[in-house]
Amino acid sequence: QASLSFEDSGEGSGSDADSDGLEEEDDAAAEESDSSEDEVAPRNTVGNVPLQWYKDEEHIGYDISARKIKKRDREGRIDSFLSSKDNDDDWLKIWDDYNAEEVKITKEEAKIISRMMKGKTPHANVDPYPDYVDWFEYADKGHPLSNAPEPKRRFVPSKWEQKKVVKLVRAIRKGWIKFDKPKDEPNYYLLWGDDTDTADNKRQGLSYIPAPKPNLPGHEESYNPSVEYIPTQEEIDNYQLMYEEDRPKFIPRRFESLRSVPAYEKALREGFDRCLDLYLCPRTRKKRINIDPESLKPKLPSKKDLRPYPRTCYLEFKGHGGPVTSLSVEATGQWIASGSSDGTIRVWEVETGRCLKVFNVGADVHHISWNPSPERPILAAIVGRDLLLLNAEVGDEETQVRTKELLHVGEPTPEDDGDKKPAVRWVNNDKFDGITLIHHRAASTVEWHSKGDYFTTVVPTDILFALFNLQVMHEHNNKYGLNYSVLELPCNILTISR
Repeated sequence: QASLSFEDSGEGSGSDADSDGLEEEDDAAAEESDSSEDEVAPRNTVGNVPLQWYKDEEHIGYDISARKIKKRDREGRIDSFLSSKDNDDDWLKIWDDYNAEEVKITKEEAKIISRMMKGKTPHANVDPYPDYVDWFEYADKGHPLSNAPEPKRRFVPSKWEQKKVVKLVRAIRKGWIKFDKPKDEPNYYLLWGDDTDTADNKRQGLSYIPAPKPNLPGHEESYNPSVEYIPTQEEIDNYQLMYEEDRPKFIPRRFESLRSVPAYEKALREGFDRCLDLYLCPRTRKKRINIDPESLKPKLPSKKDLRPYPRTCYLEFKGHGGPVTSLSVEATGQWIASGSSDGTIRVWEVETGRCLKVFNVGADVHHISWNPSPERPILAAIVGRDLLLLNAEVGDEETQVRTKELLHVGEPTPEDDGDKKPAVRWVNNDKFDGITLIHHRAASTVEWHSKGDYFTTVVPTDILFALFNLQVMHEHNNKYGLNYSVLELPCNILTISR
């Protein structure tokens, strides 16, 4: 590839003979052409359309007969390279895509192109720095101009403005600054309609709440209302006896024509009250959701999806003569105890439904609870007003012996505190080989600790609950007169009164 490196006659280097030869060629080329290139019409008939439209086509336009003009085949890169070696003036040829032909430029045009590429004026005879001509006349002028030289800042671009422009351009490109597009607003609107969605009331970042509309004027506000709307003089006198807040705000009057209607004397006052109400009255937006009540109901599954489920009675425990009031299951799940209003407590085997033991306590059983420890088959039942601890008589012989020793209370000794009565008295029950806890009031329920060491009784009146310990130290036995050998029954009683 060749580069354009032509200079002016004063700037170039070379012999005078070469410069004379170039000038002679330029003069000969100028004599051959009588008209300029601007007068020659373009030979391509494609029109003023982008050439890329014909990029993938075999033609590049149409002639006057509407026939396609085929594209001219260009030389290959190898052929053009060989021709450039054979011809010294081949570097002056350029390809005209618009007319699909090669054009050879002159030496003068090459000089112009070279000067423009270097940032100079196209013509060498142009003086870029002419002498300054002062066109102003200072003599005999009333307002002479200053003779001070122009400051440099007037000719140097401001760097601060450049930084500001760069910031604005960056903000626009990144979307930080957005220009509001003009919206076509309709010329009509509803006079008494809701102005919630109007463009003027849509604020950036704020929820607009429209002001409540005043009531529409009715027949009473008419200048010529019907006779039934006009009050009598007696009614007007009664209005004066009412409180101001109960008195009607407007009293209808009748006029013959609209021109005889006087100015409303309370117009300014009512306008002021209206603005004051809108300013002082807080308004909040309430979202109303229309929900079908039927959709809030949970969808119940069909019976087919719940199968298999028990549909027949597998086992019945029959034996009580009255309704069963309480039920408790043993920790291992092998035994179940039930209490009834017929005055009996029954122990059943869960697997077979066989009744193992019946305790005829002789009073209504309100609550029953099984000791959660498998080593202590003890039943605690609220019978009547008191609590009854029973041996369920299940388990091996060793367990039965330990349970019988546990459910034994010695004779109580006199208290050291004087005549103060204890909250609960422990009494042996010889009929069932158990213990009866006598409360001052009727007990309502009994519950065991998860380990089986404690149980509580709840009394609805006076005493809230009592906490009893099954395993305590021997040093407390003498105080309460209790004698135990293996497992000690309660010696610590915690009572909390209301």
